[in-house]
Amino acid sequence: MNPMILSHLFLDLVYKIKGIQFKNGKYMPLKIIDSSTLPLNLTNHKWAKFRKTKAGVKLHLRLVFMNKDTVYPEKAVITTAKEHDRNQLEVLVDDKEAMYVFDRGYVDYERFDRMTDEGYFFVSRLKKNAITREVESFSIPKDSTVLSDKMVYIGSTQNRTENVFRLLEVVDTKGNILRLITNRFDLDSEEISEIYRQRWTIELFFKWLKQHVKIKHFYGMSETAIQNQIFLALIAYCLHVLIQLEMRSKKSLLRISRWLNKALWKPAYIWIRRFDDRSIP
Repeated sequence: MNPMILSHLFLDLVYKIKGIQFKNGKYMPLKIIDSSTLPLNLTNHKWAKFRKTKAGVKLHLRLVFMNKDTVYPEKAVITTAKEHDRNQLEVLVDDKEAMYVFDRGYVDYERFDRMTDEGYFFVSRLKKNAITREVESFSIPKDSTVLSDKMVYIGSTQNRTENVFRLLEVVDTKGNILRLITNRFDLDSEEISEIYRQRWTIELFFKWLKQHVKIKHFYGMSETAIQNQIFLALIAYCLHVLIQLEMRSKKSLLRISRWLNKALWKPAYIWIRRFDDRSIP
């Protein structure tokens, strides 16, 4: 099957989820960008070779964060594993009415300037060895996890950004100091820190995808077969989200998935009653 068929089906489900999201009055969605490498056997997948003894494909993903219980994949690009994350950033950033979050693997000063000039908002983690020049320092709340909040230029004198950016140093839950860079000056420092903290949800998404819709093991060896299995996994996840939203359920996707497996060949009313408070868990 042509992977474009499943790709269009995936996008159709995303459109349905967005329709429900729009009804709920969501504004300025948080969109998280990251990738995950899926290892393949080099003997059977020579077309996906990326190291001397390894093969693999990479799923580049844009995930929409609705709330802590509901996220959904919005855009996916599948490449061989040797493709660098930065090369896909412009493909995945195309909505000016959103706030983007990505990790330091996507750091590119020239692109940061371009995104700012074009009106895209983002928060990213800055590399430890990045050179910055302070322009102004902002006050921070007492007892905050934010250690500093500054306006800076990024880069050396010979090669620095044209725009000023906001640099925050924050302490994560493990006590590590993170350097966050953003072009949002209208939010307070705690809000910026919290926005970046939600980046972890895409890690949980990849974990869920690999464990519960089985893309650790692939059934085909061709590029078409691999792409189709990944799109089927994304479709399965979106169907779970639609069930959660349509039933207005606060149950986790994992619980919904287990219910679905148990009721798959039973009458529909048994499945629907699972979402009724009177039903037995």
